[in-house]
Amino acid sequence: MKRKIIAVLMAVAMTVSLAACGSSPDSGSGSSSSESNESNEKDADDSKDSADGQDQEGSGQTADSGKVYNIGICQLVEHEALDAATKGFKDALIELLGEDKLNFEEQNAQNEQTNCATICNGFVSNNVDLILANATPALQSASAATNKIPILGTSVTDYATALGMSDFSGTTGTNISGTSDLAPIEQQEAMIRELFPDAKKVGIIYCSAEPNSKFQAEQMEAALEKDGISYEEFTASDSNEIQAVVTKACSSSDCLYVPTDNTMASSVSLLKDLALQYKMPIVAGEAGICEGGVATLSISYYDLGYATGKMAYEVLVNGADVSSMEIEYAEATTKRYNKEICEALGIKIPQGYEELE
Repeated sequence: MKRKIIAVLMAVAMTVSLAACGSSPDSGSGSSSSESNESNEKDADDSKDSADGQDQEGSGQTADSGKVYNIGICQLVEHEALDAATKGFKDALIELLGEDKLNFEEQNAQNEQTNCATICNGFVSNNVDLILANATPALQSASAATNKIPILGTSVTDYATALGMSDFSGTTGTNISGTSDLAPIEQQEAMIRELFPDAKKVGIIYCSAEPNSKFQAEQMEAALEKDGISYEEFTASDSNEIQAVVTKACSSSDCLYVPTDNTMASSVSLLKDLALQYKMPIVAGEAGICEGGVATLSISYYDLGYATGKMAYEVLVNGADVSSMEIEYAEATTKRYNKEICEALGIKIPQGYEELE
């Protein structure tokens, strides 16, 4: 009997349940489960689109918020000018990004082109975000190592000469840009005439392995020719030949001109000794070399490096196209003299020169 009662109750319950499930949509009982699912999916999609939109709008501020930029620095050799350029570059980026956002892989090539190549190839293998090439041989090696990773040069005199470009117009059109340390050659030639008005012959000394030094020498020769002053080139293939070359130049010149040249700069103490020994005045292309000379038309290599650091920030953070970034030049030059050498050689410096620090 009990079993019959239970069976009847179950049948009634099933009938009520079926009636509820069969209610008409017009009855106001609400949407079906499929419609509810579609609505929920649409809400979720709308929510996702809204979130994506917010992410895209804020991506310029947040996308790289946790990124650490890996920067390879290849410096040709250790001397005052290049050291200052590297420091200026790093200081600019640290100021703009913060030290915690930067990882500098800094290496010195010890004035060897093959070392530059090894260093730059290593940067490419490590997939750095940007390469700083400090000096012409470093730039040439970086250029040979990659055509994709952005490269910025500094302490490079003439990019067309360094990169073998015949149609250079201010931009390279490649993954390379940077800053130039070229001081106006005509102003340097005018300095020679101002300091040594009786000079009949100028000896021009540089390292034959440095194409940018040859470029400056040719510019100086053209300026001297215009003023009817004779000249002679004396070149050293490396630092081992400097003493013999300078000694020879001193025997047949009234004064010497040494352009911005890394080999000469790394042997500046030898230049100084020879200048004092032969009482030979040297006009230098930059302040570091002027430690052995009497005067220079000086630029700030620190400022040059700092400007390069600002360019790097534009590339790394703001997505600037390196290929269309114009090569930048030093904003100002200053006439400086070396008091120690001038006094030793009995040379009186006219007004308008600042003492070399």
